[in-house]
Amino acid sequence: MIINSLKNTIFENIPNSNGKFSKHFHNTYTIGLTHDGIFKSINEKQSTLSYKYSTRVINPDEIHHGDSTSWKYTNFYPNIELLTSIYEQIFLERKTPIFHTHIIEDQILYELLKKFFIGVFYNHDHMERETNLINALSYLIKNYTNITKEYADLYNENNIIKNSIEFINDNLSLNISLDELAQNSHLSKYHFLRVFKKNIGLTPHQYILSSRINKAKDLIISGEKPLSASFNTGFSDQSHFIRNFRRMYGYSPKVLQQKSNFILYK
Repeated sequence: MIINSLKNTIFENIPNSNGKFSKHFHNTYTIGLTHDGIFKSINEKQSTLSYKYSTRVINPDEIHHGDSTSWKYTNFYPNIELLTSIYEQIFLERKTPIFHTHIIEDQILYELLKKFFIGVFYNHDHMERETNLINALSYLIKNYTNITKEYADLYNENNIIKNSIEFINDNLSLNISLDELAQNSHLSKYHFLRVFKKNIGLTPHQYILSSRINKAKDLIISGEKPLSASFNTGFSDQSHFIRNFRRMYGYSPKVLQQKSNFILYK
């Protein structure tokens, strides 16, 4: 069932956000609605303003940041498998959709996603939620897919980067050094830094920091305390963890722990 692909997907409903978001990424899609306020979204060196009733779509591993003013929004983070599966059911070929239109002004799309979000947050009937999900994502895919990629090859374009990311993910809780990353790639530190930044858009340090924050968020919403989550993702300084978490997500780990506006889909 399609809805099974939502297992452990995070949903967030934020009533008021003000301030800047630092550069970061997610290994899932980000699909969200702006209900009120303004969000200046910066993605692939393009700056776009997101106003009331607009939809925001970010592809997996796409570097993005921004600035919010009285921003009321809802986000969820569907995995690659889910959108690939829906694309396959529509077009009968297994491809992963890629969206170049970052901020979408489409009232129909907004209402379809809003209906799905309401069903999730208020725990509506299982079949109703699945129907609303398919309706919303199939509309998005059919109308806004710019290009597609082979599902199996999505992250295999560069072996150096692929191996580096695997090394980072396997050692996320440890103090990873530049020497270790360069040696793992069989490159000098100079050439490794150049290749990594060129392909990823972040320095290795920025990438590791973002990966740790993403992992800590998953742990907290799964029930782990912020202090434990920060330690288990390689942060030895709690204030450093809280500061960078807030820069990425616009709210503190403590707010996430309270879970009043967050759902981990089961």
